[in-house]
Amino acid sequence: MPYRQSRHLRNRRDRDRGQAALEYLGFLPVLLIVAMAAVQLGLIAYTAQQAGTAARAGARSASLDEGAGAACTAAVSAWLADGTDCGVAEGGDEVTVTATVDIPSIVPGWDFGPARKSATMPIDH
Repeated sequence: MPYRQSRHLRNRRDRDRGQAALEYLGFLPVLLIVAMAAVQLGLIAYTAQQAGTAARAGARSASLDEGAGAACTAAVSAWLADGTDCGVAEGGDEVTVTATVDIPSIVPGWDFGPARKSATMPIDH
């Protein structure tokens, strides 16, 4: 009789191990979605930071009467440069540059729009 009980307990433990693997596989999609959301939030923050850098570089260049477009695009990472646009507005003794950088998406179909940042600098006479 003891042999029969131990064999029954051993079979039950083996089945429980398989159940834990199935539970892990069921939870895996949730973990992947959370990881993708974290990466996407990082991309959004990085793109906003790059837009601010581009706006400052463009405003600095425009304040020296060298044009803003080239400096604005050059200040952005190469993989974001294609989606970068800079607008210049002059008023009195200052120039304002607004940089617009498209936010990349890691999930097809999700569109977060662009990140926009502005910088104003005095015109150097």
